[in-house]
Amino acid sequence: MEKLKLYILESYNELVHKVTWPTWPELLNTSVVVVTGSIILTLLVFLMDGASNIVTSILYGTFFS
Repeated sequence: MEKLKLYILESYNELVHKVTWPTWPELLNTSVVVVTGSIILTLLVFLMDGASNIVTSILYGTFFS
């Protein structure tokens, strides 16, 4: 039980005194980067899916049917 108590106290001490937390503007900036990257990647996958659908439709002859 003493080990658990020591672990919790050390974890709390590290989180409060040793961890450098991002500021609110830094957090917003990184969030914008993640959302922008996700949108770009989603659009890229969407375009690749559409292109592969067209290519396979042409190969199987169902594009104009």
